[in-house]
Amino acid sequence: MVLDTALRVGVQSNGAFDVGVGDLVDAWGFGPSGPMPDEGRARALKAHAHHPASDVLEIDLVQKRVRKRAAITLDLSGIAKGYGVDALAGCLDGFGITRYLVGIDGEMRAKGHKPDGQAWAIAIEKPVVDVREVMGVMELADAAIATSGTYRHWVEVAGTQHAHTMSPSARQPVCNRLASVTVVMPSCMLADAWATALLVLGETAGVELAQARGMDALFVVRDGDDFQQISIVEGERQR
Repeated sequence: MVLDTALRVGVQSNGAFDVGVGDLVDAWGFGPSGPMPDEGRARALKAHAHHPASDVLEIDLVQKRVRKRAAITLDLSGIAKGYGVDALAGCLDGFGITRYLVGIDGEMRAKGHKPDGQAWAIAIEKPVVDVREVMGVMELADAAIATSGTYRHWVEVAGTQHAHTMSPSARQPVCNRLASVTVVMPSCMLADAWATALLVLGETAGVELAQARGMDALFVVRDGDDFQQISIVEGERQR
């Protein structure tokens, strides 16, 4: 189910979300090989044509089988935590709990309201390296929220910081003015994947796609030493 959702978001985002970038993630020091980037391997991967997971994987949901047509290394970090949050919510639903807020590492899902009748308050972090500071607060009820950013997990190569999120088309870490993207959806798995996809697309293509799909999203754009916010509510850009 997770792979099927990942492939659908990959197609719908024009390839911006792709779980088939595990080799890139590892080469840049964010995978199982360790925290140090392998610059030679990263250059070699960048030089090779990329085949998205949607072209390589064949999924049989009925038999719960997956077949690959070519070599591929998967990285599910852009969707797995969201799925985990949905699983937690499903567990609580199964016990008849009607009011809750569950989360894994910042990906959250809420049902109902707090005991005092108010919506759950979710802090949106200011995307500053090595600083924990609240930029704003979002109220959440019967919805999920996920944020992807470039300011928490990164490596430094030759004095330049590179984020852990990969651009499938560029075959390297994402490089645009976005510091973070927050998405609100009914499913945390979808919110998680779409936050990553919009971050990869950047402040222009990402905003346009969020509008076209009628999404709720908050884009935080670097503007020198400051930040600008672009808020999309049900596909409409807020002024």
